[in-house]
Amino acid sequence: MKNIIIIGMPGAGKSTLGVILAKTLGWKFADTDIVIQEKTGRLLQEIIDTDGIDAFKKIEEETVLSLHYHHTVIATGGSVVFSERAMEHLKAEGIVVYLKISLGEMIRRLGNITTRGIVLATGESLREMYRERTPLYEKYAGITIDCTDEHFETVIGRVIEALQS
Repeated sequence: MKNIIIIGMPGAGKSTLGVILAKTLGWKFADTDIVIQEKTGRLLQEIIDTDGIDAFKKIEEETVLSLHYHHTVIATGGSVVFSERAMEHLKAEGIVVYLKISLGEMIRRLGNITTRGIVLATGESLREMYRERTPLYEKYAGITIDCTDEHFETVIGRVIEALQS
């Protein structure tokens, strides 16, 4: 297994779980949102607000397509699944783990969505975003872990167990 790629809704815990999983495995960790910020010198929300969602998605796709890691846990932005090219690249680079949470859990965890860099169209509700993205996460997942109401340590154990089987 070359890499572990973590996908899921905003607030699913991709970055937090990714860091802990990388430490547990003795692997490197990368967060595509941070890579985008480093590459552009801008915050995600600034890119979305200034350049628009389509421009952000293009930057996200180009960034993901440029990634070539080995033994790395990669936490992705929640909108990466909108790019089939990016997802096919990630699948070729490792196993994709979908951290599934309920709509209620996502809403509870998110807090202030205006500064998080969430790709949400004007007037689009979190419920609509959830309905739109869920089938895409399911499509690309090699492993699905339901982590609604679960502690990180429990989820880490379930991810490792699923990877070993």
